[in-house]
Amino acid sequence: MFQSFFPNPKLFFLSAIAWTAVAVAVWYGFASDLGGSLGFGATPEGQQPIIGLGHFTTPEFLWFYVYYGLFTAAFGAFWWWYSKAHTWQVWSIWGSSLIIFMTYYDVQVAVAINNWRRPFFDTVQTALDESARVVSADEFYALLFIFFQITSVWVILYILKRFFISHYIFRWRTAMNDYYVAKWNNVRQIEGASQRIQEDTMRFAAIMEGLGVALIDSLMTLIAFLPILLALSSHVVELPFIGEIPAPLLSAAIFWSITGTVVLAAVGVKLPGLEFHNQRVEAAYRKELVYGEDHEHRADPVKLTELFGFVRKNYFRLYFNYMYFNLFRGFYLQADNVFAYFLLIPTYVAKKVTWGIVQQILTAFSQVSNSFQFLVNSWPTIVELLSIYKRLKGFEQAIAEREAMMMRGELAAETGAGE
Repeated sequence: MFQSFFPNPKLFFLSAIAWTAVAVAVWYGFASDLGGSLGFGATPEGQQPIIGLGHFTTPEFLWFYVYYGLFTAAFGAFWWWYSKAHTWQVWSIWGSSLIIFMTYYDVQVAVAINNWRRPFFDTVQTALDESARVVSADEFYALLFIFFQITSVWVILYILKRFFISHYIFRWRTAMNDYYVAKWNNVRQIEGASQRIQEDTMRFAAIMEGLGVALIDSLMTLIAFLPILLALSSHVVELPFIGEIPAPLLSAAIFWSITGTVVLAAVGVKLPGLEFHNQRVEAAYRKELVYGEDHEHRADPVKLTELFGFVRKNYFRLYFNYMYFNLFRGFYLQADNVFAYFLLIPTYVAKKVTWGIVQQILTAFSQVSNSFQFLVNSWPTIVELLSIYKRLKGFEQAIAEREAMMMRGELAAETGAGE
């Protein structure tokens, strides 16, 4: 699954995580302030966020583009030197980096929209307040035009990103297919080999296309919105039943998300195993039917009834486990819809925020909590992916065992010839 596409997967992913941690730590430690001294300019301290397309061309952004490029080039150059013979390193190394950058840029579009929310909804509040100044229609048209500009960037980026990711994922499937097909003379005797190579690689690629991008998006969203949510916490007076605490919004988002993730992971812990077993009983039933097409003594009604009974039993267990998993998940997600409003009740009563700030808080809180809730939102898909992973992992172990047996047979033959 991984060694066909990535060079030395364990070392590659560990080094990627470590290098990313270093890059983030250096950026937030001191590198973000180096742009001014390097000629990129600096945003005056205390300046309000830029509303509109200018958000993407601030001095900090221009310096970040260069910074990201330098760190990526260093990481890619090392692996280009270390794994010169790997067929797919252009896609697996440089393609992965491009996907991360596009995802981060996508998240920054969400940040730009969140910056836009404050002036727009403050204008709405002013327009509805009879004692406030008169708001002209042109002010709304101008703000809506800015929104259109920002969302146009998102649409273009979304199309390009999805197009590239689709090709990236198909290259990954091609790498897996080539890896297994090259061993076909050895693996053709393994039960279910054709299904593993065709169906499971296809499903693995399809799930990774959505789930992998969602994971990267969640991480990039946290990096972008955590500082925003921390800054917006200054507008919150206190939390209901708790009172004043440091960084109230950030603390509440982390607590709420971790609680939901732990509870739902515990409730759904049996699902991956049941999904994996479901494929086994389905395969056994299908296998008997296939044999019955060619052999009259196979696939008799008694045997088929027995095998289908195993299928029915496992499905009923799946239905029961999904029932109480969906019960907990449904209640949690419905509560999540109003949790941020609940946190702001003391702030509403104290009249300490405007409607524009409220919109910014709600959006930022939602972005952070949804990112922390990645497992909650993606659990059914993760269960399916784990099931496919187990099957392909078992398939690869069977290949390794057969290759080891062949090697021992060759060695035995050579030993007999020598004697």
